[in-house]
Amino acid sequence: MATCSKALLLAILGCAFVCSAVLAARELTDDSAMAARHEQWMSQYGRVYKDDAEKAQRFEVFKANVKFIESFNAAGNRKFWLGINQFADLSNDEFRATKTNKGFKPSPVKVPTRFRYENVSIDALPATVDWRTKGAVTPIKDQGQCGCCWAFSAVAAMEGILKISTGKLISLAEQELVDCDVHGEDQGCEGGLMDDAFKFIIKNGGLTTESSYPYTAADGKCKSGSNSAATIKGYEDVPANNEAALMKAVANQPVSVAVDGGDMTFQFYSGGVMTGSCGTDLDHGIAAIGYGKTSDGTKYWLMKNSWGTTWGENGYLRMEKDISDKKGMCGLAMEPSYPTE
Repeated sequence: MATCSKALLLAILGCAFVCSAVLAARELTDDSAMAARHEQWMSQYGRVYKDDAEKAQRFEVFKANVKFIESFNAAGNRKFWLGINQFADLSNDEFRATKTNKGFKPSPVKVPTRFRYENVSIDALPATVDWRTKGAVTPIKDQGQCGCCWAFSAVAAMEGILKISTGKLISLAEQELVDCDVHGEDQGCEGGLMDDAFKFIIKNGGLTTESSYPYTAADGKCKSGSNSAATIKGYEDVPANNEAALMKAVANQPVSVAVDGGDMTFQFYSGGVMTGSCGTDLDHGIAAIGYGKTSDGTKYWLMKNSWGTTWGENGYLRMEKDISDKKGMCGLAMEPSYPTE
């Protein structure tokens, strides 16, 4: 009996050893495959690290992010999916620090403005709107490591209303806002507010073109005396926490919108209609350029972001529309505003 027990124990130990060896080999193989993916990703996005220590550290972050993305997509019960993009070697804390937290400053108490679309009937609005199809949206831009999403959001809305009112689509200079609009809430790469950007544009007599004042993704010295290419007469806030009011506005022009963009699902969004829960700590400015409904009946807002074309749906984002929370998906209905002509 003792001999049998000893043999059984040896068999179990042998099995455990073989299993652990197999697992170790698989882990080594998986790590090798992941390392190859990291190298491929580095080549694709032109990422270069200062030394092997930084590369090893970034590889661990990359590996964790890839596992999160693949686990999220494997669940298969969502209306959107994630992808390995340019932010794949950033932890979520690092992503928030460089892309969102500095980019938008929550507004102080606002004095209500006029809302010119108040009496527009919802029933009279088109079922779908996409301002790209009407030539009112410039190509996707990239703010880089500068936290000036507020400038890109304001400029996108301004470019849209100018096309609608004049028939001309002009790419305007975000860098002029970054460099020159620094005497109030707006502080270049450290963050700002879309409404304050509109105030500056009015006071400044407009903005020049992007080609005349190229974007540098850094704070710079204001080039005073830049020739204005276009201006606005004013701005208005959409009534807060009211997606119906936002729909009225977006049906008539692109609108600046603030969202909570710090979640990992936002960081790695790749396509589909973003649904589910997310925060309402507004930290990122984007532009609502349309709305619609998918074939399965999911209503969405169409948003223009400023993180380049490798993020999202070629730089764009769809977010669920008309949810039960009055603040909207990721707080999108909390502080929308638009320039006026």
